[in-house]
Parts: sequence; structure tokens; C-alpha cells
Amino acid sequence: MDRNATILVIEDDAATRTALCEYLGTAGYRVRTAATGAEGLAALQGPGDVDAVLLDLMMPDMDGFELLRRYREAEGRAAVVVLSGLSEAENVVKAMKFGAADYLPKPFDPQDLELVLRRTLDGRALPADGVRSASDAVLGAGDVPAGAVTLSAAMDRVWALAQRVADTDVPVLLVGESGVGKDVVAHRIHAESHRAARPFVKINCAALPGELLESELFGHEKGAFTGAYAEKPGKFELAHQGTIFLDEIGEMDPRLQAKLLQILQDEEFYRVGGKRSIRVDSRVLVATNRDLESELENGTFREDLYYRLNVVTIRVPPLRERKEDIAPLVRHFVEKYRLRYKGGLDRIPDDVMARFHAYDWPGNVRELENLVRRLVVLKEPSMILGEVHPVRNAVVGAQAAPSSTPVPGVPALHAPLPEDAPLKEVGRRAARIAEREAILRALMRTGWNKRKAAKRLQISYKALLYKIRDCEIVDPRNAAMLE
Repeated sequence: MDRNATILVIEDDAATRTALCEYLGTAGYRVRTAATGAEGLAALQGPGDVDAVLLDLMMPDMDGFELLRRYREAEGRAAVVVLSGLSEAENVVKAMKFGAADYLPKPFDPQDLELVLRRTLDGRALPADGVRSASDAVLGAGDVPAGAVTLSAAMDRVWALAQRVADTDVPVLLVGESGVGKDVVAHRIHAESHRAARPFVKINCAALPGELLESELFGHEKGAFTGAYAEKPGKFELAHQGTIFLDEIGEMDPRLQAKLLQILQDEEFYRVGGKRSIRVDSRVLVATNRDLESELENGTFREDLYYRLNVVTIRVPPLRERKEDIAPLVRHFVEKYRLRYKGGLDRIPDDVMARFHAYDWPGNVRELENLVRRLVVLKEPSMILGEVHPVRNAVVGAQAAPSSTPVPGVPALHAPLPEDAPLKEVGRRAARIAEREAILRALMRTGWNKRKAAKRLQISYKALLYKIRDCEIVDPRNAAMLE
């Protein structure tokens, strides 16, 4: 995939447009923007330097459907990913018929956006006829949930508890580290409930600023704020009689926490700018990788909301506590990506599997999936084995000794110093290791959000980026991704 690809963002909401530009720019893409459908169409009809398009469906002058129709009729070939808060199946089908390459409901996880862009820019999303089947439009459609491929007693207990609470309609709090599969457990609870035929709506509370998150959750009325050209239903309305899954609930602003508490108590709320209450019947599931009890002590999470949500808590264990699951997960991912990439490595060698079982997996199942995907594509295990060691050393509090295997191009931070090393060098090494551990603690507490980590550490964002490089810290979510 070309990291220098040019992405055109066509989005009328300024906050969303800015957030997308910041994320894509940080990821290394070249970004162009358009604030209206007309501007977007004009940009697409210019020089053919756009590799992919992120297109909002709901815009005041020319909606995304019309823009997409005109662009395809003019034989435009860039792959288009449509973005919308309207996640009903008919919109997906309509967008695919007009030639969309993929569909992503707003708001979305950065990981989901990254996966869609990878798939799109690798040329897999848009067939030669420019039209894709609507059945393929849903992200991950047809895949067996990775978290369900398990053999461990620890996960058996998780599935048993999920099954027990599925049909009760009580709120469920899912806790666990990033990447363990909390969303998979949430999907399983919904699928086993009497609401299974109704919508499952997911929203990541950490992905949007407070004002935008409020509009996404509760909707808004026409004219409620600048850019609100029409009324918009919120996620709670879309999840009526179904399930709403609030991921990273610990990141929610306390003001919104109060409004969420009102819904849980009264089953009704007001849209932003609204004057009439709206009643909903939505099952609420929430997840966090943060210690909410510590957040209570810090005053960043409401105590009344915590006890309202914490009716049933399910802890999803990290992969290092259920290594029996590594082998079946590896087999699952090998099959998945051999099918997706039409070939590749069909079996992971025994020595690689032994290395996998000795590794601590700080990025959990997500990291394992990314590493297996790269193995399948590269077909050469030696090209990725060295990457295990710096990721492993990034685990705060890991008990395993640092690997003595050198990694090409990576300074040996943990290599022993010579016996006659100068005292100044000893002090410098000790300070660097202490800094590294403090940075890692901050990153892990913030879900690897570098801006929030920098704020916790009371240093600038740029200074943190420099120290991350200097201390050889590897984000476990990205360490094994395809370049």
C-alpha cells in the first residue's frame, strides 16, 4: 500500500473534516479537502492525482449519492469510501450501486478507517466494472469473529457469562486491555439476545471531541448549530430496539456522562437543540481499557453512572494469559488472509509458533492478527521475527528478560553495559530506561493516544514524539502492520 497516496476528503462538517485531515496527515497520506459536494466533484474532475476519496453522504448542496453517480457516469476511477451516520442497509446498498468501494458508518475507529484505506488502496475494493456487491460493503462481513476462535478456559468463562446475560437486557461493562476483543464479546451478547434481528450500533467515545460526540449519540435538530442543515437522528435512535455499544466509555466528557445517565434511568433524551423528548428502547453495552475506579477517585468519571453501568462486568483477559488461543487464532488468520490476498504463506513454521508462544503480546489479538497478515503476504518469517523483541520490551512490568537477539537498525537499549563503563554513561542509561517506562505507562493509560499522554507527562506533543523514537518505543497496534 502506498503511504504517499492522495486522499480527497469531501465532508461538509468542519470538525469532522479537520479531524480526518489531522489523522490522515499524521499517518503519512497527502490530503486534499472539499467542504461541499460541488467542490468535491470539481476536485475529482481536475488532474487525476486522487487515489481515494472519503465521501460524506449527507451534504446540503449535493449529497454523496448524487456526487458519486455523476462521478462514475463521467468514468471516474478513484476508489470512493462513503462515510455517514446513516447506517441503514438501504443506504449501503444504494451507495454500492452507485459505485462506492466501501462503506464506513460514522463515527468510526481509526483502526477501521486504516483497514478500509489499506483494502481500498491495495486495489481490492473496486472491481473492473467500478461496482461492488452490497453484501461486501459491511466492514468484515463474512469473517468469523477472531475473538470467538478460542480454546482457553479463561475465554470459556467469558463466553459462558456473555451467554448468561445476553437475554437479560441489563447493561454490561466490558473491561480489558486494548486489542483483546471486547467488541467481539459485545457482538456475541447482541447476537445471542432477543434483539439480534435489530441494529447493533457501535460508537467510539474517544474518537470524537465532546460536541461532535454529543451530536452523534443524541442527534440534532435543524439549525441547532452552524452546519446543522437538517435534523439528524443520533445513534441511540438508530439502535432503537437493538443494542448500542459505547467503546472507550472512560473517555466520555462528564457533561455527556450526565446525559447518558438520564437515558439509562428514563429511556428518553433530547436531541441537540431539541425541545421534545425522544423515547428509545436500546440495550447498552460499554467497554473500556481504563481503570474506572481510579477515574472515580480522580473525579473524571461519575460515580452514579459507574454503578448504573456496572451491573455485570466481564473482564476479557489479555492474550498473554490465554496462550492456548494463539494456535487456533493463527490458523484462523492464515485462512482469512490467504483468502483475501488469494494465496501466500499457508502454514506458520514451528519455530515461529514457538516464538509466538514466548511473546507477551502487548497489542493482544489485534497485534497477532496484524503480524500473521504480514507473514501471509511476505511469505518469509525471517523478515518479521526481529520485530517481536522491541514490542515485547515495550510491555511495562514484563517479567521476561530482554531478548539478546539483535534487531538490525535498533540500538540495544537493554544490552548490558561494559564493566568499565563511565559513570556518566551508567546514569544516562538509567535515566533513559526510567523515562521509557514513564512514557509507556502514560501511553498505555491513554490507549496509546500520544496527545493525551503528552498532557499527562506535562511535555509537548513534539517532545513526546522525539522521546518515543529515542527510547525505541513501538506501538504494539502498528508494529506488525504492512508497510
